[in-house]
Amino acid sequence: MLQSLSIRNVVLIDKLDLDFNPGLSVLTGETGAGKSILLDSLGLVIGNRAETSLIRQGEDKLSVTAQFSVKDKTSPLWNLLNEYELDAEEEIVVKRSLDRNGKGKIFFNDQPISAKLLKEIGKYLVEVHGQFDNQGLLNPANHRDVLDGYGNYAELLAEVKEKFSVYKKAKAERAEAENNLSKAKTDEENLRHWVDELEKLNPVSGEEEELSRRRLEMMNSEKIIESLSYAYGALTQGADIQSALRQAQSGIDRANRIVDGKYDEIYAALDRALIEASDAINQIEEASQNVSLNQNELENIEERLFTLKSLARKHQTTIEELPGVLEDFRRRLNSIELGEEGIFALRRREEECRLEYLKSANELSAKRKATALVLDGKVMAELPPLKMEKAKFVTIIEKMDETSMNETGFDNVYFTVATNPNSPQGPINKIASGGELARFMLALKVNLAQSSSVGTMIFDEVDAGVGGATAQAVGERLSRLAKDVQVLVVTHSPQVASKGDNHFKVEKSTRDNVTTTTVRELNTGEKAEEIARMLAGETITDEARAAAKVLIGC
Repeated sequence: MLQSLSIRNVVLIDKLDLDFNPGLSVLTGETGAGKSILLDSLGLVIGNRAETSLIRQGEDKLSVTAQFSVKDKTSPLWNLLNEYELDAEEEIVVKRSLDRNGKGKIFFNDQPISAKLLKEIGKYLVEVHGQFDNQGLLNPANHRDVLDGYGNYAELLAEVKEKFSVYKKAKAERAEAENNLSKAKTDEENLRHWVDELEKLNPVSGEEEELSRRRLEMMNSEKIIESLSYAYGALTQGADIQSALRQAQSGIDRANRIVDGKYDEIYAALDRALIEASDAINQIEEASQNVSLNQNELENIEERLFTLKSLARKHQTTIEELPGVLEDFRRRLNSIELGEEGIFALRRREEECRLEYLKSANELSAKRKATALVLDGKVMAELPPLKMEKAKFVTIIEKMDETSMNETGFDNVYFTVATNPNSPQGPINKIASGGELARFMLALKVNLAQSSSVGTMIFDEVDAGVGGATAQAVGERLSRLAKDVQVLVVTHSPQVASKGDNHFKVEKSTRDNVTTTTVRELNTGEKAEEIARMLAGETITDEARAAAKVLIGC
């Protein structure tokens, strides 16, 4: 729901701050007062194109800030925000600015975003009818989702999606097996040679690193033995470390006898040093014995490394990945041995999954057709009071060919209309005129409101070309729609305006050759006076005031 709108320097508006409430809000004012500027400003924060011509004369830049409340966490908006890692709670603030050089900035809760992403977000926040022909319900790509939302069969949709995923996986496995079998048969002789070659070599994961380490050690074996011998001699010859430690212990022991064990910790430390020194001497001696000087072993290691590298180059891989290559070759050979019997089993599995999917998809298609009949009937019931008694609304459901079936089933869904008995059915935005289009949208939205994911709907000139009882019917339907979603309507009809829960008047004034548009919310008395003006024109009569009070019901 739109909570507030702040506008700075947009065309005739210099500074405007508006707060909005739930229910039906009407915007009235004389022709040319600037109602369209208000919609243009709101359009900026839902992703419409920003033009420098919108910047107020004499100013360097414009800015528009809107605050929305989105409490429904099941709305698709939250999936979109999570996808783009945008932080949001129930309150959302969108700010957009544009300077004379055409440079603009867009912020979503103080996080910079692109105009493209804003357009995606905007379609979940506000839906405008009567002005933007390719938004919301007027886009055929949305019709299937709209019908499904109205039908309220989410579990069946999820079932179809899951079964399509299983079928798609089975189909891919069968295709991969057939492809592997075809390739394997072509390469069978090579495969058997490669498997035999690799099995004889028996590459092991981590082997290259181990062989390289051993090779380096053997190439430097004499230096290693020389260093170990030096270390051994340092510990055992000349100043014998062990003998020195024992002598030191003997001295500490004599001192301890005098002072009753005062130096026990020193004695223990020397004891540990003696043990560690003995252990080090033993390890050095053992290490010296284990250093290999066998030239044949070095040659064997170098030969194996060379063979491993050669095979890795041959198969365009690394030594580390050779065991995996061997397993792949074995699997491909196994697929040959599996042969047509295995392929037949996969085909049978694929067909079973396909039939399971088609069973659920057919059930979904039947649900859609039944839902479409209900929706068509309810929309048709709304048309006569809206002065479209000759019009016809039909939901077309066409079956896709099998190659186009997907996780949503096999139905293409289109909302079509015919405005006259002899006219063919066609897309709403191609067949209906501007006024008819808005009223068709109203008839649809009245029935779809409870399943809508949009919190705010705007109807621009929904009452164009109608009056009297028809305008009254338009107002009643807007009022009914506003019980489920927030509705803003730009109107010249007193019958429509009288139904508003909130009433805003758009006015234009000129001072010192500077024209400014302002918007103010009317109280009950001001609302009656404005509706009287709409009824009477320039000169407001007592009769018009009385009629306005009757319309308002006060």
